Amino acid sequence: MIPPTLTKSATDETSLDFPDHALARVRDILKARRNFDIGSYKDKYLKRRIAIRVRATHSATADAYCELVARNEGELELLVKGLTIHVSQFFRNRPTFEKLGEEVLPALFERLRCDGRDHVTFWSVGCASGEEPYSLAIILRDSFGEELKQFKVSLVATDINEGILNAARTGAYSPERLAEVPAGVKERYFSPVGDRFLLAPAVREMVEFRRSDLFNPDSSIESDLILCRNVLIYFERGEQARILHGFASSLRTGGVLVLGKAETLVGEVRQRFTTLCPVERIYQKSRFSVY
Repeated sequence: MIPPTLTKSATDETSLDFPDHALARVRDILKARRNFDIGSYKDKYLKRRIAIRVRATHSATADAYCELVARNEGELELLVKGLTIHVSQFFRNRPTFEKLGEEVLPALFERLRCDGRDHVTFWSVGCASGEEPYSLAIILRDSFGEELKQFKVSLVATDINEGILNAARTGAYSPERLAEVPAGVKERYFSPVGDRFLLAPAVREMVEFRRSDLFNPDSSIESDLILCRNVLIYFERGEQARILHGFASSLRTGGVLVLGKAETLVGEVRQRFTTLCPVERIYQKSRFSVY
């Protein structure tokens, strides 16, 4: 039998015919060595990302790459990084952040006042290198100074990759990550250091980064607003529904969920939310849920 090698296809000129048995072995290695379960990810996504590492390591076959991952800690770490890092920018899809700053957050804080609450929790899921939660922190500092005095604000950002979380805590970014930063914000909150920009400590200190697995119920965080953008697209539909039900359970009544532009509510979980903004994929946990 001819071993699986790099092939060309109409959809991906450098795709890999990565067989199911090799993918299963990679899953076993990641689960055993990193406690990272990739069983819920879409196979097509996994094979595409693994193929990048196969090419980078010049592995002749899928089985040869599996052997490399099994014995080489460095390659195992690079594979985890390749599977979990989703490139982002500050204020990515600016209209979403504008909607949050102009409408969603003012309404949220007003509701908390009416409810007599003195604390609020924001949760950024799949935060990667931190651009999303830091963008929210900047909005809070710039537009909600009084609320920051009035409420105890917890801004928690989670990801499964501890290495990328350490990078997020450092807060140093290449110029292209700041391409969408509004005028004046860059000057106020970023300092050039060599070929990168360092985020101000005052903003970095607002965000708590934690390692978390979306599929571990013990990792859920009771929240008033959840940002989970461009994460669900990597999972099968059934797992998307499972994650969304978890978010609905984690949100306090009236809490807000923000998804990515290519994502939406699926299945029965739609009954647990009302739509605040269909264009920006912003939803609110219903006060009258059937669950």
